[in-house]
Amino acid sequence: MSGSEMSEDEERPCPSDLTGGATAKARNCCFNAAVSGGVSGGVSGGVGGFHFSPHPDQVLENVLENVLCFLTDRRDRNAASLVSKSWHRAEALTRSEVFIGNCYAVSPGRVTARFERVTSVAIKGKPRFADFSLLPPDWGAHFTPWASVMGDSYRGLEKLYLKRMSISDDDLALLARCFPSFKELVLVCCEGFGTSGLAILARDCRKIRALDLIESDVSDDEVDWISYFPENETCLESLAFDCVECPIDFEALEKLVIRSPSLKRLRLNRFVSITQLYRLMIRAPQLTSLGTGSFGNPTLTDEQDPDYASAFAACKSIVCLSGFREIAPEYLPAIYSVCCNLTSLNFSYGANINTEQFKSVISRCHKLQVLWVFDSVCDEGLEAAAETCKDLREIRVFPIEAREDAEAPVSDVGLLAISEGCRKLKSILYFCQRMTNAAVIAMSKNCPDLVVFRLCIMGRHLPDHVTGEPMDEGFGAIVKNCKKLTRLAVSGLLTDKAFSYIGQYGKLVRTLSVAFAGDSDMALKYVLEGCPKLQKLEIRDCPFGDLSLRSGLHHYYNMRFLWLSSCRVTLQGCQEIACQLPRLVVEVISGEDEERSVSPEHVNTLYMYRSLDGPRADAPSFVQIL
Repeated sequence: MSGSEMSEDEERPCPSDLTGGATAKARNCCFNAAVSGGVSGGVSGGVGGFHFSPHPDQVLENVLENVLCFLTDRRDRNAASLVSKSWHRAEALTRSEVFIGNCYAVSPGRVTARFERVTSVAIKGKPRFADFSLLPPDWGAHFTPWASVMGDSYRGLEKLYLKRMSISDDDLALLARCFPSFKELVLVCCEGFGTSGLAILARDCRKIRALDLIESDVSDDEVDWISYFPENETCLESLAFDCVECPIDFEALEKLVIRSPSLKRLRLNRFVSITQLYRLMIRAPQLTSLGTGSFGNPTLTDEQDPDYASAFAACKSIVCLSGFREIAPEYLPAIYSVCCNLTSLNFSYGANINTEQFKSVISRCHKLQVLWVFDSVCDEGLEAAAETCKDLREIRVFPIEAREDAEAPVSDVGLLAISEGCRKLKSILYFCQRMTNAAVIAMSKNCPDLVVFRLCIMGRHLPDHVTGEPMDEGFGAIVKNCKKLTRLAVSGLLTDKAFSYIGQYGKLVRTLSVAFAGDSDMALKYVLEGCPKLQKLEIRDCPFGDLSLRSGLHHYYNMRFLWLSSCRVTLQGCQEIACQLPRLVVEVISGEDEERSVSPEHVNTLYMYRSLDGPRADAPSFVQIL
């Protein structure tokens, strides 16, 4: 919960550091020019031709501002701002991008007062466990306070990224009204707005380049928002509305695509049929990323199907393919022609693709680097992916049925195949019900460059299904052998021994998610005392109480947040933490229908985070701030 919340997010891409010979040369030239310009460029003139040099501090700040322009990584910038007051000022004046890892960690006014020249803002709201209905819907994370302050201070704002925030139609109207240069809006897992707000944004943001709605809840106000885009040529490069659960005016969409020659990314919702997709593709052969919509339910006016395969073949630049809300198997061969160039393929948006269908596609994807898919492809489908996709860097396997008693069709067999065939793998999310230590250990050895390892064994306290042993050794091997690991999710039958491994070897782990694991308080104690880089800790349904909570007193100020739900922490234990760490916001969250006064026994949910401006003022009745 450090001050770095204003510029830190491991999930968003950050600009690369400038490295290499050419960059070093450019850096030196700029540095020399800054120094010479700073010294000789002072106030001149006056009596007798005397030249007055500026104050040395001003020279230093001029030099720093020129040098810091080359410092693009946000963590490097955070470090630079801590060197001295001069560095702190210069870093603030040269920062154009700000990231807020927790919308309640700092006030909007503090951000705008420090960073005056910002053109890009990213803000995260609710904690991730809100995605699993573990947080009441009206908990908070409203964008309105941020919108009003930024509307006055950041008139040059061009980009806005929000995740798990509540944003209203009025907020969208303010964006359109206050930021004349606004170009990009990305809303991920957001809520509170509808097609009325989108219509205002489309009509008034004449320079908009990207409007991406990703897994957000958009209300249907029966407003035909697509038709509100300007009738002249647009600047659109990216339009994603696959999460919008209401029909759109296809004629307006088709005209918009025609008026957008720069459009590279288009993700359609399930109301766009494969016939309509065909019409859009022949209008936009320049697309590089395509979300297909339903990929079924043709709406034919002629007796004969269009040549879907020729439309895909004409889009030679497509490298990312997603959508497939429904799959008509007879149309699947149409995408074969683009498979050879695909680097990203996503079958996880509702299509229950079976093994044979998946194999017919994946066997053609030799350049694939990112694969998201449902477990309906079975172990055999994952084996086919491992055989073909030797350059795979990320894979996510989601469950068709996310129930503990459901029979998951993927297992340790599929995981082992991926580890043996995809040695360049860096990130994996894998849902299953049957797993072995041997398969996890093999992955740790075959894929030592793993940065993210999230294994979700559905079902509580499930052991190695072959030996019956806990999964301790498997997860222990991951933290031992994967030296670059920063994100870890553990599950299955785990004793305190697994957590001792994490504390001993997980020195770079920044995010840890735990469910139904551990024997005692020692498990959490191992982690809090052994993982110095830990930023985000998410725990549910574990036997961790006040003793383990107190073991992290030395570290909580350095973390972004700690989440504990359905554990054994008491209200008194939470109050002790709040008293000893006054700059820590300690929220005790009851169920939506529970009373405000929390039981003296175990609290329902504990959410702790550091805030530079104290507790928030918009806490609902079911949130008690200690």
